[in-house]
Amino acid sequence: MAGRKMKKKKPGGYPSAGVIFSITMALFVAGLFGILITFSRQLEKVVQDNVRIHVYLKHDLGDSTLLSIKKSLATQEFINKSVQKPLIFVSRQEAAKQFIRETGEDFYKFMGENPLHDSFIISVSPSYQSSALLSGIKKKIEKIKGVHFVDYDPNLIESINKNRNTIGIVLAGSSLTLFLVVITLIRNTLRLALFSQRFLIRSMQLVGATRGFIIMPFLYRASGYGLTGAVISGSLLIGLVTYATEVVPELKVIMNPGEILIVLGILTTLGIFVSVWSTWRALTHFLSLSLDELY
Repeated sequence: MAGRKMKKKKPGGYPSAGVIFSITMALFVAGLFGILITFSRQLEKVVQDNVRIHVYLKHDLGDSTLLSIKKSLATQEFINKSVQKPLIFVSRQEAAKQFIRETGEDFYKFMGENPLHDSFIISVSPSYQSSALLSGIKKKIEKIKGVHFVDYDPNLIESINKNRNTIGIVLAGSSLTLFLVVITLIRNTLRLALFSQRFLIRSMQLVGATRGFIIMPFLYRASGYGLTGAVISGSLLIGLVTYATEVVPELKVIMNPGEILIVLGILTTLGIFVSVWSTWRALTHFLSLSLDELY
């Protein structure tokens, strides 16, 4: 109709709702996996920080001998300095109270004495948490004057190392696969959206517009879509993590806010970069096609 105004197409202004939704979902899945990786890393750290050696002392040691043993242990290179209390002294009296409290058995009644030993509990640095190294550490500590014997759980160490290697391989493979899937999904989404603009692109090309003039509006719009998708997916992830920690308070132990912020930063960079890169690739492809190929 003569009186009706035709809607003017804006370069780079292809329908945005579907594009943003696809980018948001792709980034949300990638971010969720990234947060799960940070949780697994923090859980691994918590487990490693709880790998300890128990050093049991001989009876009736003087204060000077106890102090000497403590200084000797505190200067060892295998001490885990990252924990708050890497070296803890437990007297035989404290050990007896804990034993009775946990088991309900009072050995004083049938033994008449306390058979337990004073001890030091040592947190071992993750770099020394292997069966071979811990065996050497045990022999070294047992040579210290006043030490009765050294104990640790070798099966726990082997289990930790085995599971850590397995989980590392699985996470690395899954991360690479998911990364490729996210890139492919965003790329295909933007390519399909730009396909509807191919004749507008050709029209601009025919009237003498330069490649830069044609491409730049699309790139600006694509970066905005990537940023919007990253912000929405990041907000959803923060809400999900907050809800999860309220329902399961124990998750706070393995939650590292710093690493979660890094994941969100990577998500934003990934969303913008992949959107801009995918748009540029699609545009350069359409600009190189002949008119017949556009159909």
